[in-house]
Amino acid sequence: MSGRAKPRPAKGDGGWGAYLLALVVVCAALTAGGFVYAQQKHFSQSLLWGVLPAFCAEAALYLIPGFDAPRRAFTSFGSAAARAALLTMAAAVPYVLLTARVGGFHLPEFGLLLLLAAVLSFWYAAAKPNALSDLLFLGAAAAVYLTHVFAQIYPHPAPHLSLDILGRLMWIHTGILAVLGVRGWEARFSFLPEAGDWKVGFEHFVVFLVPAGALVWTLHLLHFGMRGPWYRAPVTALGVFFGFLWTVALAEEFFFRGFLQARLARAWNSNFAALVAASVIFGACHLPFRGFPNYRWSALATLLGLACGAAWWRTGSIRAPMVTHALVVATWRTFFAG
Repeated sequence: MSGRAKPRPAKGDGGWGAYLLALVVVCAALTAGGFVYAQQKHFSQSLLWGVLPAFCAEAALYLIPGFDAPRRAFTSFGSAAARAALLTMAAAVPYVLLTARVGGFHLPEFGLLLLLAAVLSFWYAAAKPNALSDLLFLGAAAAVYLTHVFAQIYPHPAPHLSLDILGRLMWIHTGILAVLGVRGWEARFSFLPEAGDWKVGFEHFVVFLVPAGALVWTLHLLHFGMRGPWYRAPVTALGVFFGFLWTVALAEEFFFRGFLQARLARAWNSNFAALVAASVIFGACHLPFRGFPNYRWSALATLLGLACGAAWWRTGSIRAPMVTHALVVATWRTFFAG
């Protein structure tokens, strides 16, 4: 089957009221989760209160592309160069808040953070949007994300407290807003799947299980084994599902399906060719997983890319493949070892 991918207008979850409500809920959840984690790992309360403002600031930035009003405010702000400059400066805010309260500010690391954010933010302000610049943008974004550079930039104020997640979240929101707000790409993007997205996402998850099970069995990729007591499985599955849905699944489905696959479908006038190409590239990006080159995981990721790409093809929204993706990871993390 072939045909031109249908462009869909950018669509989020609502206006400023919905955005602010979501931010309050997220910050409350971060605070509650932080208290529990601090007690488990024996962190001081002062360290907890020092870290939380940076996470809430990052949450405020991270939520912007998923809500209509703040996203429109950004995309209508000045010129493309002005939006890129604003995006670069915003990327540094959580780092400054964090290091001001817990220490660990180093000018070289701060400069590297600004440089990386500027490259991503100014990409489309400097380069004309075309097939080559889009592919190079995605390659650069993936290359940085797959490195451990953020672990070198962000401080480690205590054992078992890895704060480079702030850098990874920054990289996600900066890349998405660069595509939506600086390049001007149209995509159906939001955090909450609709009823149809849940349905299609689940259907493609079920379809994925059969060939994936055969591949896992043949390549000896995983071994069945629950991680913890059986009665914790539902909590583990739900926690992994929603944590992954709104972070890695959101980012990967936006860039690989909502941007790359959609871009290829428009350029080639073939949804099928775009589906295959984007899935192969998605699989190739997983070659470094647990040691390069991991061809077995790359093959499984390619298969997942096909399932998620088909879900995007059906709906034109990244929310359906987000559901498929998160269900696969939740199943893996809950019921399998390896």
